[in-house]
Amino acid sequence: MHPVRRLAVLAPAVALLLAGCGAGPELSPPTGVDELQIPTESPDPRDFVGTVDNPWFPLEPGRTWEYDVNGQAGALTVTVEAGPEVAGVATIARVADQAGTDTVDWFAQDEDGNVWWFGRDGVWQAGQGGAEAGLAMAAEPRVGDGYRTGYDVGVVEDQAEVVSVEETRLVEAGDFSDLLVTENTTPLEPGAVERRYFASGVGLVYVEAASGAAESVELVRY
Repeated sequence: MHPVRRLAVLAPAVALLLAGCGAGPELSPPTGVDELQIPTESPDPRDFVGTVDNPWFPLEPGRTWEYDVNGQAGALTVTVEAGPEVAGVATIARVADQAGTDTVDWFAQDEDGNVWWFGRDGVWQAGQGGAEAGLAMAAEPRVGDGYRTGYDVGVVEDQAEVVSVEETRLVEAGDFSDLLVTENTTPLEPGAVERRYFASGVGLVYVEAASGAAESVELVRY
């Protein structure tokens, strides 16, 4: 059995919030993340493919997305390119350019279609210092799924919960329906909550600051 699928360990996001650092994972009923070990301590490179084509999180080299950030037109441009090998796994790099400053994140997709976050350049990297790859997007997300999106104690302890798969949203890039919505939190910023809206075949179309100081982000063109 593949290492990233050897345990049914995912708890709802509420349980993750209550769990202390280093606490053992809890069991959840069968969901879109059933049997995934999240975060994954030792990913097997043989479990991963060379592309990221999950419809909710597509990362095809050459694609470009442009976003407004808090009404600032053209404030954020996202591109995709080949990434480095991280924890023995070949990754795809997502490059977010905001005001001339690049933020580079590394992702890889397993053979079942789940997308994993392997780190951020200059911040954290799976396989180093106890950091572990988390789930960026499940192959078949379902309402109630809760999971860590990345884990490096004290650096990145982000969590997500799927709260809807049927939302609609009008943004400058178009009118989207049947959106997947996740609620994203981290115990490193208590009270800060973001809602992220994803369209099939497009990816992220909107980020809503439900609470805290997170920025609102709106897709302009892609």
